[in-house]
Amino acid sequence: MKVVNYKVPGGKMIKVKLSINNQEIESISILGDFFLHPEEMIEKIEEHLIGCIIDYESLVSRLEEIIIENKAMLIGISTADIAKAIQLASESD
Repeated sequence: MKVVNYKVPGGKMIKVKLSINNQEIESISILGDFFLHPEEMIEKIEEHLIGCIIDYESLVSRLEEIIIENKAMLIGISTADIAKAIQLASESD
């Protein structure tokens, strides 16, 4: 399990717990002091990321897709920030 804390410049903290296999997300947990409305969307986002390849552009695209599809709202962070945190977690030891 890879874990990283990523402080968004001038913003909130994102914590990612990640398991990967062949550069694909096997399991993921996204935590932090950001806001997401509705709150239960975090589980949908995590489920939507399973099987996604660890590639910044792919991650941003997948995250934006689920946020728009569910009319969710991120407050204090962006989909790009989550993608960056996931990428950093994948590179950690």
